Amino acid sequence: MNPGDVATLGRSGVPVTALSFGAAALGNLFTPVTDEDAASAVDAAWDAGIRYFDTAPHYGLGLSERRLGDALRDRPRDTYTLSTKAGRLLEEAGGADCSGGSVGSDAGFAVPATHRRVWDFSGDGVRRSVEDSLRRLGLDRIDVVYLHDPDDHAEQAFREGYPALERLRAEGTVRAIGAGMNQTGMLTRFLRDTDVDAVLCAGRYTLLDQRASGELLPEAAARGKSVVVGGVFNSGLLADPRPGATYDYAPAPMNLLDRALRAKTVAERHGVPLRAAALRFPFGGTAVASVLVGMRSAAEVADAAAMFVRGVPARMWEELRAEGLLGAGVPVPAEAGRP
Repeated sequence: MNPGDVATLGRSGVPVTALSFGAAALGNLFTPVTDEDAASAVDAAWDAGIRYFDTAPHYGLGLSERRLGDALRDRPRDTYTLSTKAGRLLEEAGGADCSGGSVGSDAGFAVPATHRRVWDFSGDGVRRSVEDSLRRLGLDRIDVVYLHDPDDHAEQAFREGYPALERLRAEGTVRAIGAGMNQTGMLTRFLRDTDVDAVLCAGRYTLLDQRASGELLPEAAARGKSVVVGGVFNSGLLADPRPGATYDYAPAPMNLLDRALRAKTVAERHGVPLRAAALRFPFGGTAVASVLVGMRSAAEVADAAAMFVRGVPARMWEELRAEGLLGAGVPVPAEAGRP
């Protein structure tokens, strides 16, 4: 597989590349990123063949959207796909820190807390969120909009937020719609009970957590819908398993660190870096259209692209399964007919 290989999100006609650019870091996730480094990261992604870029208002209180829009503005609009999210409105904080973080560190983002996030999955809230995103991005349309983390707002998200996305799709303001979450249960419900085109599943289909293979992936495949897989490194543990590494943004428990180290040993016996195996693994699911990787610099883009094209022998998957690191029924790329 190559980073620029193209699939379509469900029946929407919206193309996405196999490797996609997660722009949370452009919102200064954890540590600051300069405007120049942000632009260089997007340029490097473009040079690597990546044409799908994902952001959200949540990422740096809109900073990620503004930087991504700036980096893409001079490129022909029909040559790339951009997704953002709805569910958190940004309200001016009036100079006070209303977000629970100190100025300079807002909800994990190294930005001044000039705004506060307000959960809103109402129809009006979703429409306003999309309008605000269009202004920050400097674009006239958004290709994909996901409802963002509606875990604690399920009733409003299904009753009001989702129908609003349907109307925006019908109007042509957006081309494809879905939901993005760190869980599988509600995403499966979106696939089953609504007409979403795709879902973005973060951290739940990796070498360490394969729960999406239970219901989510079969449901998507049966209904002709797509899954974008994010968090394939589980926030760091699968990128560099070592004491102190993070799993889902918290210190990794010893049992998961042990599993990651065992997986690394198996992969390296077959001449495969663990990062390459983690990037390739999700494509065992036939409904998986793209793997979304957060990248903050040109160097990180180059590494992800190099790892993505590494060959992964079928014997490695077999050994991971024999070691109990992959479930018996979990599909692997060779079983899906992919390289």
